Amino acid sequence: MEVAEKVSRKALLLEKLLAFDRQEAPADGKGWLAGVDEAGRGPLAGPVVAAAVILVRPETLAGINDSKKLSAERREELYVRIARTSIVGIGFADEKQIDELNIYEATRLAMKKAVLSLSHTPASLLIDGPMRLDLALEQKGIIHGDGKSASIAAASIVAKVFRDHWMRKLHEVYPAYGFQSHKGYGTVAHMQALKEKGPSLVHRYSFAPVREAALIFHPAKKLPKAGVAPTTLIQKKIKGGAVS
Repeated sequence: MEVAEKVSRKALLLEKLLAFDRQEAPADGKGWLAGVDEAGRGPLAGPVVAAAVILVRPETLAGINDSKKLSAERREELYVRIARTSIVGIGFADEKQIDELNIYEATRLAMKKAVLSLSHTPASLLIDGPMRLDLALEQKGIIHGDGKSASIAAASIVAKVFRDHWMRKLHEVYPAYGFQSHKGYGTVAHMQALKEKGPSLVHRYSFAPVREAALIFHPAKKLPKAGVAPTTLIQKKIKGGAVS
């Protein structure tokens, strides 16, 4: 009985999220609707990643929700199902671009890249938050959209899982910072590592805690605005599914 109730709740939530998408879909019923979301605006290191998702077989995605409300195991499971049954595009802005543009503009850039990487051009976009992209497409920003729209929720899961994989790969290159656990966010352990070792090449130097640490470790040097992006090899491993 308990299992049946859980299945029923997931189905009801999926229908609620899909109903929102149907309401926001193009009025003429023609063309695809894509949901767009990001992961990684707040961390002190690594890229901001965005995903754009067109749901093709949404009936297979019971349990979908805002990625922040799902366990890591559940996100991984849904990530695979979304990738197999939807049209997915991914874009990112690395730490150097974040420092050069600012995190808001870098997020917009990552979202734009995600939409442009879709194999089909959508007729309209639903974007999480008060965001507008430099694209000649009908689009609407939805506050807390990842909890209202099925397509945005799917995008939030894809972006989160993809970025988590990326940060685990960065941990292999920079093991001293613990990226595999906090994914670049400013945890107590991460802040302590910054104080003891200074920032790495993949830290965001425009973020105050990183710049403060850099000034201590390099007081006589002109600091770079940002570090370099993760290597092409790491990116290829992630995109090719060779992640852990």
